[in-house]
Amino acid sequence: MATAKNQAAWLMKANTPLQVGDAPMPTAGPGELVVKNAAIALNPLDCHMQDSGVFVQQWPAIFGCDVAGEVYEVGSTVQRFKKGDRVIGHAINLVSGRPQDGAFAQYTVIPAEKAAILPDAISFADGVVVPFALEAAVCVLSLQEPGVAMPGVATPALGLPYPSLQSVPASGKVLIVYGGSSSVGSMTTQLAVAAGTHVIAIAGAHNFDFSKRCGAAQVFDRKDPSLVDMVVEAIDKLGLPHFVGIFDAIATPETYTHDLAILAKLGGGHLACVHPPPTDVPANVQAGMIFAVNDIAAPVWKDYVTPALQAGKLQCLPPPHIVGKGLECIQGGLKKSKAGVSATKLVVEL
Repeated sequence: MATAKNQAAWLMKANTPLQVGDAPMPTAGPGELVVKNAAIALNPLDCHMQDSGVFVQQWPAIFGCDVAGEVYEVGSTVQRFKKGDRVIGHAINLVSGRPQDGAFAQYTVIPAEKAAILPDAISFADGVVVPFALEAAVCVLSLQEPGVAMPGVATPALGLPYPSLQSVPASGKVLIVYGGSSSVGSMTTQLAVAAGTHVIAIAGAHNFDFSKRCGAAQVFDRKDPSLVDMVVEAIDKLGLPHFVGIFDAIATPETYTHDLAILAKLGGGHLACVHPPPTDVPANVQAGMIFAVNDIAAPVWKDYVTPALQAGKLQCLPPPHIVGKGLECIQGGLKKSKAGVSATKLVVEL
């Protein structure tokens, strides 16, 4: 039998195009899997890493976060998986810096605790939209204590429960998701609703139905001049006992202005962001930036993802937009990502 060979889309230095070339064949250490990738997904984070080299720990680099494919090798101590299993997983080059931990390759190493069996009825292209967004959403919702996202910037600590496979009663908690049609915004909506949280989404008017499909109870137009007043009025009308705060999946000066105006009228709360939050927040606002790699997600990966996918409780949203087949298509996909996408996730098949 021919020996497997690996290739990858390498970043040789910051702000240069990816170069497809040979890569060492990875091996699975204790607690790890090697996945033969069938699909990989692209995230805005990937564009930042390519442009500036942020988070890159060694050059040349292989990065990327989302993989779907078949288990090629199982490391020692791993019990949940075997060779040939169809899986989705979260690649963690972001924190490890190791090239073998980047998704933009034929074969990638992932931690077994950041992987789940992909049901046979779900394609790799559909399933690969889940991993990074799922871990990011858990980091938005369920951290109990603030940590460190980057020097001088804390992580948010909303302290909400994990999603449940069962129907749970409404908790009375209300969360605003700004950017409800984004990948992380739509996943955060799904997981929050599965934990009994009432979600109010802010999205483009053309994405209202999509945000509701993810579970948002109400959706407001991000371009409406009365946005702040409408959101505050909606929360006041609910009469629910506990407003948690805002997750801002867009995180621009414009959205921060709306965030702080809403929080000012509601008496404060959490502001969780995908980028560093504003520095001049009032004392009644607890602001933080998510860092989307954390062991807190392990129970969700282990106990929730596969049965929730099988039951349709967890949907592979936003749907994939396939930009091509082969590692050489990643660069064009990153260009599309930088131009901006809405209610879809860019995917490359292998």
